[in-house]
Amino acid sequence: MLQNIQQFYGKKLGAVDGHVGHVRDFYFDDQTWKIRYLVADTGPWLAGRKVLLPSHAFAPHAFEGSEAADNDLLHVNLTRNQIEKSPSIDMQMPISRQYEEAYHRHFGWPFYWVAGGGDDYLSSESFTQDMLPRPGDDPDLRSMQAVTGYAVKAADGIIGSVNGFMINGRDWTIRELIVKASREFGGDEIFLLPETVGRIGYEEATVYLKVTQDAIRQMVGGKVAAT
Repeated sequence: MLQNIQQFYGKKLGAVDGHVGHVRDFYFDDQTWKIRYLVADTGPWLAGRKVLLPSHAFAPHAFEGSEAADNDLLHVNLTRNQIEKSPSIDMQMPISRQYEEAYHRHFGWPFYWVAGGGDDYLSSESFTQDMLPRPGDDPDLRSMQAVTGYAVKAADGIIGSVNGFMINGRDWTIRELIVKASREFGGDEIFLLPETVGRIGYEEATVYLKVTQDAIRQMVGGKVAAT
């Protein structure tokens, strides 16, 4: 069952020994389309500090099914002390691989990027010096909040803007990109597979598709009117 990520913004977060804040944002890998981190806003507890929480810090199926969407509290398998002592994040800056390496070492968690970005993780105990991040070896992690609102451009013109993401709560994978079509392209929401995306231009605030406008019309069953 796919769920709109918007359902989870603002939900309260509970550690094993008390509340820790609420959901502020998510960071996803724009190459694998997997959500790597949830951004927790700790509010008055830690003076508005933002911290990262990876998928494996949550109970299995925490983001899966209607029960998860209806539940106002998401449970994190960490203590308040662990979260308080975790490395801080500057949301105005991209997440570097150096930061991720320090963050995962702090918790003794596995390193997903060494295993090629999939679901196979390399334990921190198996980590060797030659696997350390090098200058420029940064991940393709992007804020969902930031990308929402980006223009969406087919190979032959703008079709609308990013309006959200549909995820598989079981594996934290983005399955569909929600696009608010422009008035000239129908005006309704359309859903595109990540495979249609060629690249995301962050300086241009644009998602570039590999397909044409006509191809998109065919994908959505002709529901988008030709102009």
